[in-house]
Amino acid sequence: MSVVHLVCEDGNGKEHAKVMEMRAELIDHVRLFVQSEGWTQAQAAERFGVAQSRVSDLLTGKTEKFSLDMLITLASRVGCKVELAVE
Repeated sequence: MSVVHLVCEDGNGKEHAKVMEMRAELIDHVRLFVQSEGWTQAQAAERFGVAQSRVSDLLTGKTEKFSLDMLITLASRVGCKVELAVE
């Protein structure tokens, strides 16, 4: 299970930083999940329903290539539960 916390701020660019932090955290959780399953990139790509090159981007932490929505979708496709907490 992944838990991502979101703290609402009053501006000044902090929102963008929070989204980047959430994306990085989700990528890390998904990467660890793939490793724990012992999947190759090709196996992970098949399970995620994406190209192997996208899995490579994911596993090497290229957060800029993934929206938060896409990361939640990928996690869900392999049975991970993502919870967002708004504070």
